[in-house]
Amino acid sequence: MSVEPLSTTQIISAAIRSASQDMNLSRTVSHLRAGDFVAVRTPQEILRTLDAKGTLDELPFMPEMLEFCGKRFRVLNRVVQATIDGAFLASHTESFVREFRNNDVVILQGVRCSGAKHDGCQRGCAIFWKEAWLEKVDDVGHNGIPGRDSGSASSNEFRCDLKTMTECGKFFCQSSEFLKATLHLSSAQRFKKCFSAVATGNISLWGMLKRILVWMWWKTQAKLIGEPVRGTLDKTPTEFLGLEPGEIVKVKSLHEIVATLNKDGRNRGLHFSPDMRPFCGGRYRVRGRADNFIAEGTGEMKHFQNTVMLEDVLCDSACFAFGGCYRADLLYWREIWLSRVEAAPSTDGAETTSAALS
Repeated sequence: MSVEPLSTTQIISAAIRSASQDMNLSRTVSHLRAGDFVAVRTPQEILRTLDAKGTLDELPFMPEMLEFCGKRFRVLNRVVQATIDGAFLASHTESFVREFRNNDVVILQGVRCSGAKHDGCQRGCAIFWKEAWLEKVDDVGHNGIPGRDSGSASSNEFRCDLKTMTECGKFFCQSSEFLKATLHLSSAQRFKKCFSAVATGNISLWGMLKRILVWMWWKTQAKLIGEPVRGTLDKTPTEFLGLEPGEIVKVKSLHEIVATLNKDGRNRGLHFSPDMRPFCGGRYRVRGRADNFIAEGTGEMKHFQNTVMLEDVLCDSACFAFGGCYRADLLYWREIWLSRVEAAPSTDGAETTSAALS
């Protein structure tokens, strides 16, 4: 994921300006925090918040979200800032680190888009939720809200009114409209977002300090030696494993992966980024294939080959974005970077995984 870096001078200047100002976090931090429990409102309630395009502050409410109406979830992150995947943007002059309009968006634990109404898009985006679509509730230890009508009887009628394509034939979803739903962040604003992320419970103060140090380290590396993870190949190889959801794989060593990359750190166009390095050598479960996905900001359906996503292996953009990213994007893995972990029969005859997940 390509992100516009801040210079050291910009960071220092932002720190000085921030220290001289009275930062009133209550103006930007709302009541929902990481760890809070919420109920998704009924379709009827949500419909009243939407404009003619089916959006609130340019953020679409998608038909894939209807199945969650009336159910209870824990807030994973308040999306104080997020990075855009600019790989398919022809030009973009603003910062790749952005904030949502009105700064009132959260993501919920375990809630991702199925892509079922967008021609089977497999991107698996964490769904963005405006606070107007949620209600804060107490944790009573179960999913679903007693006495709350999820509006399932009217969901099908509501679903028909939700837009999934544009007039020019491109897909319409939260990913395609990300640029419209978000605003540019200046260097000073990005510095303040570090405090907001801590204040909303996304990350601890120590965790944020480590994240800033990681950013400074990789920024220095990039200036001194260029692309930090790169190979020497002109034409990069590919490999087909036919991996399916639920299979266990081991991420190859960094040395083995570098041997598949060109000088730009890419394998057939896909970047192996520094934030993927910590997963080398680990064992993970395949979440799904990434054959078809909607490109961020354009709405075009794109296609990968021999690529999968792994369960709970997420991008935080700490290496590229000052303060990181809080949208919990899944990372893409070429199958040539992975090896299948075979299941071995146990003593009682059942198959077991030959290695524990890391």
